[in-house]
Amino acid sequence: MTTKLQREFKRELVLNGDKYTLTVTPEGFRLVLKGKRKGVELQWAAIVGGEAALATALNASTLGARAPVETAQHRTHHTKH
Repeated sequence: MTTKLQREFKRELVLNGDKYTLTVTPEGFRLVLKGKRKGVELQWAAIVGGEAALATALNASTLGARAPVETAQHRTHHTKH
């Protein structure tokens, strides 16, 4: 038997050496670089609504996701010198 998702919970996630906070809510989820305010957010309705809705939601949310990736690449670039 599964547990109903009735309130948000948070988990820490490490990707490419960077720490992120994943917040899961009954409405959707948010992935944010630790110490930042903006990140990737997606509503469950966008996922179950079909590929067009999902693509639109992902495209709209990718602007917030680019900074952490660039930060990881930037840091890697500097450690090679």
